[in-house]
Amino acid sequence: MDNGNIKEVVKDKYAQAAVRAATGRSSCCGTSPASAQDCCDPITSNLYGDGEAAAVPEEALRASLGCGNPTALAKLQPGETVLDLGSGGGIDVLLSAKRVGPTGKAYGLDMTDEMLALAEQNKAKSGLTNVEFLKGEIENIPLPADSVDVIVSNCVINLSGDKDRVLHEAFRVLKPGGRLAVSDVVVRGEVPYEIRRSIELWVGCVAGALSETEYKEKLAAAGFESVDIETTRVYDVNDAREFLRSSGLDADAIATQMKDKFISAFVRAQKPKAHSCCEPTCCK
Repeated sequence: MDNGNIKEVVKDKYAQAAVRAATGRSSCCGTSPASAQDCCDPITSNLYGDGEAAAVPEEALRASLGCGNPTALAKLQPGETVLDLGSGGGIDVLLSAKRVGPTGKAYGLDMTDEMLALAEQNKAKSGLTNVEFLKGEIENIPLPADSVDVIVSNCVINLSGDKDRVLHEAFRVLKPGGRLAVSDVVVRGEVPYEIRRSIELWVGCVAGALSETEYKEKLAAAGFESVDIETTRVYDVNDAREFLRSSGLDADAIATQMKDKFISAFVRAQKPKAHSCCEPTCCK
């Protein structure tokens, strides 16, 4: 599937989602007037606790299209610098900013103008001063090398048509010893061809998902160590029917083939720490 085509379709979907969220409708369901907590999409529903939902502007919650809650699992520390890849309406950036405190910094990176505009509005409503949103692509992160302590992302890496580039860029901008802590959809076993070729299911976080083995191999190839993939949710046949509902595919025929093959996972990895040198020539 052509990477440029994927990027344009993803950008269009997320632009529409931002407009819906800004006008009081949930991004994930399209017509629901309720918050994203009531979303009908099995991937994006019920990701944040009541305390977290209350801590951010409602528009940030409505714009959430993630598959997990990486900021709750990343163990962020006061003073750290955090980067959220594909930050959307900014919910994970705002939550990260609260966790790292005023001595820390939270960046959000997104390629969609409508999402960035919504994120800036949510930043203003939050009153947080340690937040900055950047326009750019996750394949070309507009930050210098060795500048970030933690990278989070919420169901975005699987949307890229060049995941190797994304992971190499993440490795580049992390400081030595820095952590990657992302939520993503991961596949187990073989997936029907009809699923892989569906652009609707790609932007729905399913068709572009890596297998657990592929994810680990790509992270290792980028230079990461201590790679771990923790299952946070397994999707059943009924969930699969929801994935297929708007794809134009025969949901009943394909759903049973997808049973338990897609999971939401928390993916952890670390950039190796800088090695001290004891040799007389190593600093020359």
